[in-house]
Amino acid sequence: MRLEGRVIGVTGAGVGIGRACALAYGREGASVAVTDLDGAAAERVAGELRSAGCSAGAWVLDVTNGASVGPLLLEIERRLGPLDVWHNNAGVSSMNRFVDLTDEEWDRNMAVNAKGTFLCSRGFVRYLIERGRPGRIINTASMAGKHGAAPFLAHYVASKFAVVGLTQAMAFELAPLGIQVNSILPGYVVTAMQDREVAWEARLRGISEDAVRKLYVADTPLGRLETADDVSAVAVFLASDDARFVTGEAINVNGGAFME
Repeated sequence: MRLEGRVIGVTGAGVGIGRACALAYGREGASVAVTDLDGAAAERVAGELRSAGCSAGAWVLDVTNGASVGPLLLEIERRLGPLDVWHNNAGVSSMNRFVDLTDEEWDRNMAVNAKGTFLCSRGFVRYLIERGRPGRIINTASMAGKHGAAPFLAHYVASKFAVVGLTQAMAFELAPLGIQVNSILPGYVVTAMQDREVAWEARLRGISEDAVRKLYVADTPLGRLETADDVSAVAVFLASDDARFVTGEAINVNGGAFME
């Protein structure tokens, strides 16, 4: 198993991509700290892991509360052992025409997607430095973090560009400490978040939800919508020794929907 003996924390792990990554880490032998704003969802995923014979715990985490990160890491360490990898996956989205975007929509996307990644990463890096340990940080960004031609998502695009830029800056500065930082850029992933986005986009375009999904498939050269497991396979790679010389990368995992 590629991750045996490692302890990995995942934010936003109660559903969707976060859940898939948490389960994949567990299957590969890691002990997994499942964190989410929704404590019941986190506990369900931790229960799935334990039922499969994996070591796991569940914690409530609001990634916008930087003061909570340090104590949480200590609690994870007490229960599961010293942390090796932190996966910043928690994210939010909404859709609106640029001229109709509200201050609240902008602030919410930035607070969770960009600042939340910063706050959790800062806490984890401080934790590693205090222990003199190397480590890995994995950030879930989006193909919208490289590609701004995404309708009704200006605020989301800005937040994900921030994640990609932060990934590179952190990777450069933290490499001498043995800390690797990479990001994953999914495309049209079938999740509850996508269901919400499809409904929003259908309303804004004045077309059906089925027509929106067909647009997504047509935009993807590999000819299907992405699954959360397509993302988790790359996350496992980045957490493993196979990625021992990879840092500062923003890896497209989108079926060819955007290539750069």
